[in-house]
Amino acid sequence: MNEDQGGLPDIYEQYFLYLAHTREISRSEINDVKRVLASLDGYLGNHKLSLAALKIEHLDAFMGEFKVAKTTLRIYRYRVRGFLKYLYAEKKIIKKDLAPLLVGPPLFAHKKPPKFLRPQEVQKLFSSLKLVTSVDIRTYAMIHLAYTLGLRPIEISRTTLDHISFSDGELTIKERKTKNPTVLPLSKQTLKAMAAYVYKARPETQYRHVFLTHYRPHRPVAPGTVGCAIRRAMIEAGLSSSAYWLRHTYAQNLLQIGRSIYDIKEMLGHKNIQSSQVYLHIDTELMRKVLFNETL
Repeated sequence: MNEDQGGLPDIYEQYFLYLAHTREISRSEINDVKRVLASLDGYLGNHKLSLAALKIEHLDAFMGEFKVAKTTLRIYRYRVRGFLKYLYAEKKIIKKDLAPLLVGPPLFAHKKPPKFLRPQEVQKLFSSLKLVTSVDIRTYAMIHLAYTLGLRPIEISRTTLDHISFSDGELTIKERKTKNPTVLPLSKQTLKAMAAYVYKARPETQYRHVFLTHYRPHRPVAPGTVGCAIRRAMIEAGLSSSAYWLRHTYAQNLLQIGRSIYDIKEMLGHKNIQSSQVYLHIDTELMRKVLFNETL
């Protein structure tokens, strides 16, 4: 595939600026996105296609030209999906949202349990966190919410000041997949992390959302910004993992302290018990104990 980054049309450069200022993606990550989109631009040129004329079959054919590992291809597909969402939602260049259609081939009988952090990796992550800049403090609070409450990036991004009770040590999650609001207890360390951001690092704004962009004009962060911030912290700690690993680790911890699978279902915000079972990557003996002691 052609990975020449020079001479990309202006719409691509606008997208890279959008990533930097709205999604707060680092320069190195933007360069990675550029390499994939430069290949896409080359593919479109070779086949005399415009962005407005894109169809899912064109995208499938484009992705099929990459001769890389499945994991790498999944990352490339994710980066193309981000660009497609931008073309559809922000620029109205394509008339149909193609991003949800750009998926990999189904894998049968290969369901892998989610990955999680071991205790020494958790310790490594938290010991590596810095509290120097306002962005550091924001990331610190986000990681505490993901690890101690198992919150999804979208749930973290939607959290508002009205959802936090510092006096009661509670956080209310209004929007979950179950459609039922949930009140979760905040640990002392998570309360401190949240207070440090809200009272010392959070910009002044009319928005009630807790987490805001650090670029002006300050506005609520996107779920992708949360995921990127947590992933960057993990990479800096020498961990090859994503924001969802903290959610999986939270589920692990609940199981290991004896919480029932029904408790785990509610605290993770799952619609059904099967989702909770799939989330738990644990040793066989512990899973047997939980399943046999609970009436499913």
